[in-house]
Formats: sequence, structure tokens, C-alpha cells
Amino acid sequence: MKKLMNILMLSCKKASELIDKKSVVNLSMKENVMLHMHTAMCDGCKAYQKQSKILDELLNRHIHKIDETQVPLITNNELKQQIISKL
Repeated sequence: MKKLMNILMLSCKKASELIDKKSVVNLSMKENVMLHMHTAMCDGCKAYQKQSKILDELLNRHIHKIDETQVPLITNNELKQQIISKL
């Protein structure tokens, strides 16, 4: 039984790796189940998962926020025409 538990249960290090991996790609069914089982019992990893999700959302909002006032205007008309012709 102990051997089975060692196979099924993740270490906190592996759980944190899966939490970070989940923010980039989809986890396999096995990884999802193992991560869910671990976070159901580990308050530290559950908190890490929650904090990681919040940080990812904030970073995504910040990265994808377009502030048109920060975009430089092209004042050189010749350069502007060259850029437009390349489009």
C-alpha cells in the first residue's frame, strides 16, 4: 500500500512544477488527477496554486494592455511611406 501511495502522491516540488506547467500547457489526465489529489491535502501547494493563478492573470492583463499613448508616432513622412508600402 505504501508503494502505491508513493506512486500516486506527488512531492510538493513536483506539485509546484505541475502548477507552473499548467499555466503554460494543458496537463495530461494523470497529471491533473495527481495534482488535484495533492492540493486537496496540502494547504501550502493549494495556496501556491492560487497565488500563481493570480500572478498569471495580472501579468497577462499587463502584457496585453495596449496603451496607445505609449506608441511612438512616426514624424518622418518618407519613412512612414516606406513602412506603409511594405505592408
